Parts: sequence; C-alpha cells; structure tokens
Amino acid sequence: MMAANDIHALEAVFVPGADNHRAFRNALGSFTTGVTVVTATTSDGPIGMTVNSFASVSLDPPLVLWSPAKSSSRYGAFTGARHFAIHVLGADQDHLSAAFTRGGNGFDGIEVRFNDEGVPVLPGTLARFECAEQAQHDAGDHTIIIGRVLRVAHRQGEPLCFSGGRFGRFAV
Repeated sequence: MMAANDIHALEAVFVPGADNHRAFRNALGSFTTGVTVVTATTSDGPIGMTVNSFASVSLDPPLVLWSPAKSSSRYGAFTGARHFAIHVLGADQDHLSAAFTRGGNGFDGIEVRFNDEGVPVLPGTLARFECAEQAQHDAGDHTIIIGRVLRVAHRQGEPLCFSGGRFGRFAV
C-alpha cells in the first residue's frame, strides 16, 4: 500500500484553462458514468444523441437533468424540444451508444417506437425516462436541461459504463 506522501507526489495539480483542456478532460474522465441516449422529435424527424451527463435531481417532483454541449450540431434541436426521452443503456447495448455518436447511423436499423408525445423511444434499454422540459440553465459551454419525468420504463441488468474514454462494465 502506498503512503499518503507517495500518493500526493503522483498528483498533478493545475488550474483548468485554455492551455490544458486535455488534462482537465482526463481528470473528468476518471469519474465513471453510465451511458445514455437522449431522443426527441424535430420538424425534420427523430433525433438522438449519446450522452453521459445525466443525473437525478429530485424524487418529488420527479426531475432529472442532462447537459448538451453548445458546440454540438444537435444542440438547437434538443434545447428546442419540449419533450425528450433519456435511455440508460445496458452493458450489452454499446451498439446503441455508437449509433447516436457523431458519425453514427442514428435510427437506421434500430427498433424505435413513439410515445404519446411523439418522442422516439428505444425499447429494451435498462431504463427510460420520458420527460417534459421543466427548465434550462446556461452552464458555460453546455446547457443544463431539467426534465419532469412523465413515465419510466425499467428492467433488471448491468449498466454500460464509461470511464477514461472507454466503455466497460462493473466487475462482479
């Protein structure tokens, strides 16, 4: 086991800024997150995006949040959507994550249904939160979108995890 002084010697301490974005991203990447796909409907049709900026906010009322980057080509579509669905992916669903990343095939070849609000939903994900937009908050290069949860779908299974730029799962 390392002594406390040895651990401190391994730390890189810095003030995040324009000259060290990569180091800041690497530090953030040491926090393991789940993987989600957020979907909505636009005047041009259904849209989806893979995101890991998902969190619960409140049980009463039921609120969740996610944060699209302002630099995303899909940013305006999501900030303009009044309803959306957040799909938590299972460990075996990395193909869904890949489909909704930049350059992915989107809904091509993927089973999709539409809920009562016209939002595309992906059946069989680990969990799904169907939401109405509650609020938006400016947050630097992202916008925090808070959704009021209208419906939830859930099944048992292992989550797909993302850490250090890689997908994985819990060791059980």
